[in-house]
Amino acid sequence: MVLKKFVKYIGPGLMVSVSYMDPGNFSSSIASAQFQYKLLFSLTISNIMAGFLQVLASKLGICTGQDLAFNCRLHLNSKLNILIYIFAEISVAATDIAEIIGTAIAFNILFGIPLLIGVLLTIIDVLFVIMAYRPNGPLIILRVFEGIVSLLVFGTVICFTIELINVSPSTNWNSVFRGFLPSEEIFKDIKGLYLSAALLGSNLMPHSLYLGSGVVQSRLKAFDIKHGFYKVPIVKKKRSNKWCVIMDDDNNDDEDQQQQQQQINYKPSINAINSTMSYTIAELVVSLLTVALFVNAAILIVAGTALSEPMDDDGDGDLENPDLFTLHYLLSSHLSKTAGTVFALALLCSGLCGGTVVTIASQQIMEGHARFTMPAGLRRIITRIIAIIPCLIVVLISGREGLSDILNASQVALSLFLPFISAPLIYFTCNKEIMKVQVSGKVNGQESIVLNDYQERLLNEDDDTIDEIIDDDDTPRFKDMSNGTLTSTLAIIIWCIITFLNFWLLASIALGKDVPL
Repeated sequence: MVLKKFVKYIGPGLMVSVSYMDPGNFSSSIASAQFQYKLLFSLTISNIMAGFLQVLASKLGICTGQDLAFNCRLHLNSKLNILIYIFAEISVAATDIAEIIGTAIAFNILFGIPLLIGVLLTIIDVLFVIMAYRPNGPLIILRVFEGIVSLLVFGTVICFTIELINVSPSTNWNSVFRGFLPSEEIFKDIKGLYLSAALLGSNLMPHSLYLGSGVVQSRLKAFDIKHGFYKVPIVKKKRSNKWCVIMDDDNNDDEDQQQQQQQINYKPSINAINSTMSYTIAELVVSLLTVALFVNAAILIVAGTALSEPMDDDGDGDLENPDLFTLHYLLSSHLSKTAGTVFALALLCSGLCGGTVVTIASQQIMEGHARFTMPAGLRRIITRIIAIIPCLIVVLISGREGLSDILNASQVALSLFLPFISAPLIYFTCNKEIMKVQVSGKVNGQESIVLNDYQERLLNEDDDTIDEIIDDDDTPRFKDMSNGTLTSTLAIIIWCIITFLNFWLLASIALGKDVPL
């Protein structure tokens, strides 16, 4: 029974895990290969810390019924909200640059497409988003979309499973397992600390916090609709095309805006929260600590094995700065062409699914912070064009080396903005006023009341509506869902660690130190 219900919640966690295995992670893991497997410990710790913040993001979305962006606009000073919005938009563009570069390199390796053309071709995922993503549509449509993204995720997992098998004969597995334990060498070598900070920055993306807080509401609303806690208002239809709405009357709200207003007005019932929270968080944690951690560890293991000796793969005399092309070259020449092709396929899957979830997060950011609705397709085109322009300029001027540099620079930019975006998340989830949930009285215009264990079991097992199980109770009561003392303390400690490492890394770069990125 529990497993059957858990399966219904598979999807959001896998979508969030995409953010943890994009081309930026590939690049950071390849840079970490100079320590072979010793940074697996840093990688694991960074995934655990990132997973902790992702759980807080899901909790915020579940308890408030709104994503991180909307909560910023609702609870923060308007100027502070706009500042965080600007940081979030820059973070989205920086993330999209990584997806563009990874996809363009995969096109170049697999099909021989020039990098310049490959960069331009990365706009094709716009068509997928236009056709498939319906955030306010039926739950079944959203599950289909999640399923497609999940297939790309599993494609990446399968590719790296094959790569691990390919490099297994050359891999010292005792050293691999020791790599998951703290290493004195990492803390003594300044480069090891630099790379540990880089791994942390590349693992926790700012947009993933928005995504994690925004993809959890659909199942909450489906539960409330099914059991009579929420009735969907009738939305007046208007004539529209793909890019604009043609008004039939003097009302300035179009259909998308009305749907957005419905989402704003929707508050999850305590029963929906109780029914979905544990499964949602469990699915998220399982996805991050299995799929995402496995892929990141596999990248580092494959790179650590293949790049154990410095190699000049393109004749430029540079032995110290391996990149995505270097790893492909080594896999193809030392193992087999199939191994190189599988790596390129993993890179392609990573870039495509990463670009897709960036679109979802960017839409949430715009609608939440700025209260501005734009069709997902148009939003995707604008975001992608903004990210493509610097990539095109770099390819024209510097070619392959320039792409590697801008990929690493995008990860540094994400590190810079992460503390500013994660701070409101911690503040919101620690705030009792924001995280209180009404447990009785009218919510969404319907009666809401806490069910006892027997009543909740009836609701889940027999598909009854709330009216068939409980009597009316208008007594207003609230439940505090904010972080406990231990959770709040851990959140603040993690934020301080992330902030210190990120700004120490950036300060080192600014001072001209030899940072291996």
